[in-house]
Amino acid sequence: MSLKSLIATGTKLWLDSVDPDLVDANIALGATGATSNPIIVSDLIKTGRFDSVMRVFFRRRMDDEAVAWALTNHLVADAQEKLHDVWLATKGNDGYVSFEVDPLLEDAACTLSHQEKVEQYIALARQWGKGHVNRMIKVPATAAGLDALEEIAASSIPLNVTLIFSERQYKLARDAVWRGAQRRRGGLTRFKSVYSIFVSRVDVYTEQHVPQLSPAAQGQVGIVNAKRLWLMNQEFWRGKQLPLEQEIIFASTGTKKPTDPPDKYVQALAGSDIQTNPPATNDAVQKLGRTYRRTVDQLPPNSVLAEIDRLVDPDRLEKTLMEEGTAKFAEPHKKLLELIAQKRRALG
Repeated sequence: MSLKSLIATGTKLWLDSVDPDLVDANIALGATGATSNPIIVSDLIKTGRFDSVMRVFFRRRMDDEAVAWALTNHLVADAQEKLHDVWLATKGNDGYVSFEVDPLLEDAACTLSHQEKVEQYIALARQWGKGHVNRMIKVPATAAGLDALEEIAASSIPLNVTLIFSERQYKLARDAVWRGAQRRRGGLTRFKSVYSIFVSRVDVYTEQHVPQLSPAAQGQVGIVNAKRLWLMNQEFWRGKQLPLEQEIIFASTGTKKPTDPPDKYVQALAGSDIQTNPPATNDAVQKLGRTYRRTVDQLPPNSVLAEIDRLVDPDRLEKTLMEEGTAKFAEPHKKLLELIAQKRRALG
């Protein structure tokens, strides 16, 4: 039952991968979206399954950076094609594949000014989003990413704002996207945006930095944070009479603690919007055979909420997790480029 039961609660299931085989397998299980990132692309290169594709790029004398983006585009486009029927059937409400733009803009070694980064995000979003009806451009909720959102939304490009940990980031992202959406030349008929709230990383943070939380509250902060932002998002868009849903993506749903059940976050956030789950999480959930019910709108007791609000500093949480998150954003892309260089030498 598991994944079908989860979907029956109202959750849209997206896959945290663009591996063609995994996309096929998860579509069969009910997945209706997918997402890419440099780690996923690197893992696929390591399999050797795309050597022939890469040889073509190498013969064209493309540099390593160009190959990285060409291969990402190849994989994302393949997943888009497989999910295009979903996009058609839902009239643009589902069936998307997220394409992550240049993580090196957030690298500590990047010498571009803030405004140059903003302009680069806008240019890349237009470059990689143009002509793709069911492709979402994934932009991080960093200072430069947030400042780029209004123009990207005004360019009629579906947006996935990622690396959101706090209410502050969510509100800035949502308001910027909405301002831009209202400037779209084609109106709001096909306006679509999602906001990726990272869940399990928050609980890793509290275990390390807020050990004084009680057993009832420890391990619940990520869930509470995600549910509160989900409710905020529901309230903001209600009454705007938009044809498409502007949704929360519950991201980072794989458990980090070995003693946690593999469906801890899947179960807690069931019932609405989107879960972007790693393949291993979907596999584990499917094997459990559980029946899920809507729990996304259910919060812990007020005493637990009060304890979380008293002990967890949201500003410190955001600052710490964004420092870690931007490093995790940029470093995998550097490793991807190194891997492509190795492949170039190996394939001649």
